[in-house]
Amino acid sequence: LRFDEQVRVVVFKSQVKGVFCAGADLKERAKMDDAEVGEFVRRLRNLMDEIAALPVPTIAAIDGYALGGGLELALACDLRVAASSAKMGLIETTRGLLPGAGGTQRLPRCVGIGLAKELIFTGRQVDGEQAASMGLVNHSVPQNSEGDAAYQRALTLAEEILPQAPFAVKMGKLAINKGMEVDIASGMAIEGMCYAQNIPTRDRQEGMAAFREKRPPRFTGK
Repeated sequence: LRFDEQVRVVVFKSQVKGVFCAGADLKERAKMDDAEVGEFVRRLRNLMDEIAALPVPTIAAIDGYALGGGLELALACDLRVAASSAKMGLIETTRGLLPGAGGTQRLPRCVGIGLAKELIFTGRQVDGEQAASMGLVNHSVPQNSEGDAAYQRALTLAEEILPQAPFAVKMGKLAINKGMEVDIASGMAIEGMCYAQNIPTRDRQEGMAAFREKRPPRFTGK
């Protein structure tokens, strides 16, 4: 996906009704020795980092349970949409564990330190409406009879992104992600570098021409 220039947005959904991702298989984990567990979690963390590093926007469509590593997967995405009936939580402390695939880092950046600590320390689960109120998800929607309301809303959100200039969107994502890791002065410098890369693009010229000619722009990603 990273190297496919035709990809504009990636939506993560489950094929299992009522479950987005239930996290690690603890029965499988119980058969591993300490070294195997450490390697398993390291690979899982790397996977989440790969998802977070995708250059295009990513959307998690949470139509059911997103627990433990399942919520960490959703947190690795740029945007999250949840059914109001969905259940989310970093429940690791209820199993004698702590989040190990980015949850301790991405959740505080999403909802703030105090709330993230409360959710992780208690292992509490929240529904879609609660998640929306705390900023954990961008949108909460009533579940439908097909059980894919979040996915349908995610598609609508993706369709809002698709017409926009692909390279500009990618640079916007890069500027936000890298800028959040540094002080604001350094972040402004990062924004400037991303903007400079966008200036010579054909899409920028097309955007200006479309505005002058009062027509919809035809972006190509070049």
